Formats: sequence, C-alpha cells, structure tokens
Amino acid sequence: MRLLTWTFAAYLAAVLVVTLWPSPQSTAAPGWATATLDVLRGLGIPLTLPVLEASANVVMFLPFGALGLPLLRGAARRRWGTVPGTWRAVGLVTLAGAALSAAIELTQNVLPGRVPTVQDVVLNTGGALLGALAAAAVLAVVGARRGPRVAG
Repeated sequence: MRLLTWTFAAYLAAVLVVTLWPSPQSTAAPGWATATLDVLRGLGIPLTLPVLEASANVVMFLPFGALGLPLLRGAARRRWGTVPGTWRAVGLVTLAGAALSAAIELTQNVLPGRVPTVQDVVLNTGGALLGALAAAAVLAVVGARRGPRVAG
C-alpha cells in the first residue's frame, strides 16, 4: 500500500507541474502535440489537434481513478474497518477527480499562458471515472480469483 501511496503522490505532483506551470503566451500547438500528430499521421492515423488535446485530458486523469480507488478502499478499511461499496467508491474517486480538475482550472485563471476551460474539467472527470471503473473491474477479478474470505 505504501508503494501505491507514493506512486499516487508522484502522479499528482506531475499533474500539478504539467497543468500549473506558466507557459509562454502562444497560440501555436505545443511541441509534444505536433510531434505526436506527426507520428500518428506517419502510421496512417488521421488525428486532429483538438481530438488529441481532448484525449490527453482524459488520459491524464485515468491514473487518478485507477490509483485513487484502491487507495480509498484501503484507507477506509484501515480507518473504519469497512470498505465502501464499489459504486460508492467509484463515485467518490470520480468526485475527487472533478474537484481536483476544477481547482486546477480555477488556478489557471491567474497563470500566464494558461487557458482554463469547462471542457477540461469534464474530460478530466471522465478520465478519473474510467480509471476508477478499470480499477474496480481489476479488483473484482482479483477478488473472485481469491474466493470468498473465511472468518477465522
């Protein structure tokens, strides 16, 4: 659990650096985006910059849900001796992802070169939801393979 906690902390630090670092005033596409588009187009995948940026917002928050769900369940088990139901845990992690994304977008209002949008909050929240659902599915499969727990 400690490794998971440190991984989540490192992930959050990376997200904050990527989203809150002031960027120069520019309307040009970021270098990572044009390089990615070039590679994808070379592979025959016609992707546009708006679609790539939207996808990046979803992908950026997938780890939030995937790491956050087992952390929430583990913390609840240690603190209260019980684990929230799967759907409740997915909802809580998704809500936390939405709150973090909204806080990031609000902070971007005062940062030079940053353009906050509601679309980013929606896409980030969707990423947190998808990550949490994936983690819930993995935990369900692992739990089913272990079989029922026997009190003893």
